[in-house]
Amino acid sequence: MPELPEVETVRRSLETLTVGRRIDRVDVRLLRIVRRPNPVEFMARMQGARIEAVSRRGKYLLFDLGHDVLIVHLRMEGRFGFYAAADPILMHTHVIFHFKEDMDLRYQDVRQFGTMDLLAKSDLEKFIPLSSLGLEPLDAHFTSAYLKEKLRTRRAPIKAVLLDQSVVAGLGNIYVDEILFAAQIHPERMASKLSMKDLTRIVDASVEVIQHAIQLGGSSIKSYVNGYGQPGSFQYALRVYGRQGQACLRCGSTIYKGRVAGRGTHVCLSCQKAPRAATIR
Repeated sequence: MPELPEVETVRRSLETLTVGRRIDRVDVRLLRIVRRPNPVEFMARMQGARIEAVSRRGKYLLFDLGHDVLIVHLRMEGRFGFYAAADPILMHTHVIFHFKEDMDLRYQDVRQFGTMDLLAKSDLEKFIPLSSLGLEPLDAHFTSAYLKEKLRTRRAPIKAVLLDQSVVAGLGNIYVDEILFAAQIHPERMASKLSMKDLTRIVDASVEVIQHAIQLGGSSIKSYVNGYGQPGSFQYALRVYGRQGQACLRCGSTIYKGRVAGRGTHVCLSCQKAPRAATIR
């Protein structure tokens, strides 16, 4: 699933490609991608709309259409591509935004898990997936004090809590593993028992890892590409994720893989000391 760095990279490419363009019409080829309103109203309301801006909140893309806002979640393998109108339509293309300049913005999704919601701007604050999101790692208010307040009653592994979008928006499995490795904190440590020093390391690692990933255009582990069809390159800078059985780049010990919070989890047991109840040892 694209995480914050990938979605931010997509946002930046779409901002360049689409802002200022007017939508001539929209073709919804797979109706269930559109959650609200119904697909007929969705297509009608977007006809003639001008894309004023493309922003992001957590893993959500937001297209400013004037009175309305289009909210897109790419889920597992959703992607946008910019094409000439005459270009062949590729398989798994489910929504096409036709522009007046004979250009298309096409949404493809092999897994068909992505979603689109069209809301009036006045209703945006009531849209629960967005209103319930926590702070993002690059937010100036994302501090050890913020984490301390969010974690003080959480009797769960720190990895599970960092994956909770109401605590930290935009993180997923890849970047939580990378952040905890950089912070030298085992993913199964109890969130509520972490010290302020631990939390400061997590905050600092979050900023470092996410900024670096954005600079490199995100991680193309499977099918992710930006709006230009270009893959990211942060996968070549990963220090723990996907490196099970290999030597730790910090201490030379073997990287192990287990499961935490139902997710495959990569850890160096020398750099990230395990708590007594840990299952990854």
